[in-house]
Amino acid sequence: MESMVQQQLVRIGGTIREARLERGLTQSALAAQVGTSQSAVARIEQGGQNLSMDMLTKISRALDSEIITVASSNLPLNMRIEGGKQLSGSIDVRTSKNAAVACLCAAMLNKGRTTLRNLARIEEVNRITEVLNSIGVKTRWLPDSSDLEITPPEKIDLSTIDEVAARRTRTILMFLGPLMHEFDTFELPNAGGCDLGARTVEPHLHALRAFGMSVEASNGYYHVSVDNSVRPTKPIVLIERGDTVTENALFAAARYEGKTIIRNASSNYMVQDLCFFLRELGVSIEGVGTTTLEIQGVGEINKDIEYFPSEDPIEAMSLVAAAIVTKSEITIKRVPIEFMEIELAILEEMGFRYEITEEYVSANGETRLVDLTTKPGPLKAPTDKIHPLPFPGLNIDNLPFFAVIAACAEGQTLIHDWVYENRAIYLNELTKIGATVHLMDPHRVMIEGPAKWRAAEVMCPPALRPGVVILLGMLACPGTSILRNIYVINRGYEELDERLNALGADITSFRDDEFSN
Repeated sequence: MESMVQQQLVRIGGTIREARLERGLTQSALAAQVGTSQSAVARIEQGGQNLSMDMLTKISRALDSEIITVASSNLPLNMRIEGGKQLSGSIDVRTSKNAAVACLCAAMLNKGRTTLRNLARIEEVNRITEVLNSIGVKTRWLPDSSDLEITPPEKIDLSTIDEVAARRTRTILMFLGPLMHEFDTFELPNAGGCDLGARTVEPHLHALRAFGMSVEASNGYYHVSVDNSVRPTKPIVLIERGDTVTENALFAAARYEGKTIIRNASSNYMVQDLCFFLRELGVSIEGVGTTTLEIQGVGEINKDIEYFPSEDPIEAMSLVAAAIVTKSEITIKRVPIEFMEIELAILEEMGFRYEITEEYVSANGETRLVDLTTKPGPLKAPTDKIHPLPFPGLNIDNLPFFAVIAACAEGQTLIHDWVYENRAIYLNELTKIGATVHLMDPHRVMIEGPAKWRAAEVMCPPALRPGVVILLGMLACPGTSILRNIYVINRGYEELDERLNALGADITSFRDDEFSN
């Protein structure tokens, strides 16, 4: 797979070539103007040549083009962290990335206008809206808000799909369920997203076969055919209690006019949010919050609706971890407590102290929230290993935060990430900033604390939660740390640096002044 820097070089090279051709210049003529060789220009246009900012400036002037601006905006974004500072104050938990993604995909089921209120304006949402826009769906952020309006076209046009955006997100898999109601045959680019090892799509296909879908993967595409005469004749038993698998099955069932029963369904936070959203569309769903869902779908959906996705328990856990590693008292508002109870129970066993308010209800009318105030104090390693389970167990996406928390605790903590083949390996990066991490196998790490934190320069892991874990560890490191290429963090968090700075952190985002492979 091409690196992100290589992709940027190819993109900028293409921009240079287009600008040169518009001005009727040969590669040799451009080379003469910027003081290089024709072969160097050829390599630049193919994305195979390192580019300094000085050379980009010369090319921009020679072509009278804003290439320098385009290039600068595509440079990898980094963070400089002045660590060792205590945090204070209060911070709101933003709405859930995964609930937003589910509702964005579900909006394709609706022929009317959907308005999603107070979305996190993150890269993952940007990628999906890019794909939606490319196939004819109109999306726009309403003025002076974080509200996204989604208006479907008369007919979706998959021939114009933005493949670059589609391949950068695994969410493209969640287009299968909605699109099966629109096409008898279609293709989608293969999925991407976080680098977390082999993640089979078979559970998705197993669920959707009950609705007549068959899929073949070849040449970088999913080739899909749908037999509309096939309908579920018995309860669908999911072979994996996965969040996106359950969501795809819900998309399929939502526009099927009969009754669908889904067993071994995920009851995680984003699935519950999707169920509440589908109810707004007129779909009847019983069993929300359990592993058995009973859905009565509707053949056509054409409603103008608005929906408020609920708050993100993974961001809430991130903020709890930030308070713990910096030994700070902060108040985290709008915590979805139902999806944090196991995590807090484990933290209590480790000695973590906190106060919470009475419960109140999120804007979706369903999710229970509290405000939580952290109390700094010594931690000890838990007696048992820490491992995830499907909800109501410890959330798989919250597991990595226990690595940086364990590094602050006295004793040895075993963390077992049985879901992903290599995410535990990324946690080994904590050693670069002073943690003691023993990689026992691709799924298990032993962490000895307390860490002797030290500032360092680290390349951000290519997976969202481990990337944030390194950032949080750097908050504890006295001195200046650099976290390079933080795109993956921006996939899931909105303005995390600015919001932590408002609590007293010292984080500066910056771009390098040249490209290198």
